[in-house]
Amino acid sequence: MSVRRKGLLGAGAAFVALTGLLVGTGSGMQAFGNATINQQTSRLLAQKQDLVIVFPSRADSTDLQSKADAVAKFLSQELGRPVKAQVGDDTAAVEALRANRADIAFLSSRPALKAEQLANARLYLAEVRSNYSGRYTYSSTFIVPKNSPLKTQNSAKATLEQLRGKRMAFTSPTSGSGFIIPLAELVKQGFVESRDRVDRFFGQVSYGGNYSKALQAVIRNQADVAVVSEYALNPPYITPEEKNQLRVLYKISGVPAHGIAIDDDVPADQREKIINALLKLNQSQNNQLLRNLYNSTELVKIDHNSHLAPIRNALKLAGIEP
Repeated sequence: MSVRRKGLLGAGAAFVALTGLLVGTGSGMQAFGNATINQQTSRLLAQKQDLVIVFPSRADSTDLQSKADAVAKFLSQELGRPVKAQVGDDTAAVEALRANRADIAFLSSRPALKAEQLANARLYLAEVRSNYSGRYTYSSTFIVPKNSPLKTQNSAKATLEQLRGKRMAFTSPTSGSGFIIPLAELVKQGFVESRDRVDRFFGQVSYGGNYSKALQAVIRNQADVAVVSEYALNPPYITPEEKNQLRVLYKISGVPAHGIAIDDDVPADQREKIINALLKLNQSQNNQLLRNLYNSTELVKIDHNSHLAPIRNALKLAGIEP
């Protein structure tokens, strides 16, 4: 139970005391109708508070604060209560949820698991993009130069076996599609034991820090292969000319798309109102507000556990804590 929830219960108790809705029993005093009163005070306090949404900055987002403010204004009108937009990275978003400084956050899959662990927040919606091969899932891709001698074989094991001793450029140690998912595949195929043994399979291991730099390592012949999200093969990550110098060697589908997490402190009735308001961003007259944020075209309802199962399983297989 969080600090905010305790506050709500405290307010409910005070309301009970003031209205005299207490009855005597053999064991002491008992509140009459606590459930109803707590629901009423929960709704009352929820309406008085600003609803805070965190929008993490991403490589393909520009002027994010003004775009997030526009979404917050729309949601405020739909919900009839103040909504405040904050911009930060995924780590800041998770911390805000944990510390009860935020109620909602747009999160990628691994931070969503961390938000569940630390704040009991859950994903309720996922983003759909036109450049996601699975609508609200996408692929992690192994990228090589177009003229590379490495070829896609008739099995994952045969294809990935060719990478032994090669120079690998991962995106970053925290990236789902650029490290965790491909690492889990290498473990699954028996090439790598864990994240600490990666350099025993590859001749050289580097981390670009982002999709663009990982791909640039291949383009500049600093690496033989890179792993990135499938959508990183398009602007603003690389130019069309640079894309023509590359090809996909192998891909792993089913990577969970980014989604929207709601803290467990938000009462169920309020949560449903928030979800329904967010889904109105799919309507044609409102859709540009959504597209402006992260180039998403639609929001869809998802089951938290099912959606995040691929990244949860990959972390376990790779021996990495969420």
